[in-house]
Amino acid sequence: MSLLEVRHLHKSYRAQGKTTRAVQDVSLQIGANQVLAFLGPNGAGKTTTIKMIAGLVLPDRGTVSIAGRDPHHDSQALRSVGAVLEGSRNLYWRLTPAENLEYFGVLRGLSRRVARQRSRVLLDRFELSHKSKTNVQKLSRGMQQKVAIAVALIHEPPLLLLDEPTLGLDVEATQTVKRLVREIASEGRAILLTTHQLDIAEELSDRVAIINQGEIVTEQATEALIQQFSSAVYRVDLPELPDDRIARLIDLGALIEGTTVHIPNPTLLYPVLDVLNPLPIARLETERATLTDIFLKLTKANPTHASGDVHA
Repeated sequence: MSLLEVRHLHKSYRAQGKTTRAVQDVSLQIGANQVLAFLGPNGAGKTTTIKMIAGLVLPDRGTVSIAGRDPHHDSQALRSVGAVLEGSRNLYWRLTPAENLEYFGVLRGLSRRVARQRSRVLLDRFELSHKSKTNVQKLSRGMQQKVAIAVALIHEPPLLLLDEPTLGLDVEATQTVKRLVREIASEGRAILLTTHQLDIAEELSDRVAIINQGEIVTEQATEALIQQFSSAVYRVDLPELPDDRIARLIDLGALIEGTTVHIPNPTLLYPVLDVLNPLPIARLETERATLTDIFLKLTKANPTHASGDVHA
C-alpha cells in the first residue's frame, strides 16, 4: 500500500506578465518501509512539489493522497505527516526538547498526558533525556536535529518529510541521523528525503526520483537505476598492459582505457583473467555508477535555465 501518492501535479506562477511552469506532470509514490530520495538542482521544482504534498500550495491540476486522504480537501490528512525542515525551523529554540515535544504534541491533537508520555519515550530513544531541560539553542547541531526528528514523530505519522536532515552535521551526528532514518522506515513509515548530499541519498534510499525543470526525469528503485547507468561490471587495473594482450581483450569484448580493463559482462571475467595471466594486477574491483554520476548526467542533459523557478 502506498502511503503517499502524487498524481500528475502541475503548478505555474505568473509574475510581471510571464508564466513560469514550476511543476509539470509530477507523479510519484512511496510505500510503507520505503525511503524515496527526491532529488533535483536548485530551482528544479522540489520545494513547490513538497509544499503541494504538505498542503501549503494548491496545485493547478493533479492530486495528492496521504494515507488515503487529500491534504487540500481534508485537513485530517496533515495529521498523517511529520516534517523536518532544513535549519531546524520546526523547533522553538528558547524551549527545551521536552517543552517542544509537549507543545507540538498537543498542537497535533494529543492530550497533554499522552504528549508527555511520548516525549519521555522519544527523548530516551534518541539519547536526549539528559538534555531534556536544556534550551534547544544551547544544544549541538546534531542534538538539535535529533530533537527536530523527535518532534516530527510525536504524533506517530505514517509519512515523514525530511529536508536536508544531515546538512551541517559532523561525522558522528550524521551517522546517528542515518541510523534513525533507517529505523523509522523499518517501523512501517514512508519517508520522502530531499538532500544535496547524494552519497547519503544513495545509502539511505530504496527509490529515487529526480526532478529537473519541473519534470520527473526518472523514478525507480535506487539499485536498478545504478545498474542501468553502470557501464561495466568489473574493472582491472594493471601496472602495464602489452599491446598484444590489448587486441585479444578487445576481441573478447572488454573495454580498454590506458592500463585499465573494463569488463561489461560478468561472464567475461575469467576469460579476461586468462588473457592477462601472468601479468601483475594492481586492483580488481566491481565497477558501478554512483548516484552523483547519474544525477549529473540526467540534469546536465537537460540543464535548468538560468532564469529558473524562483518558487522551487
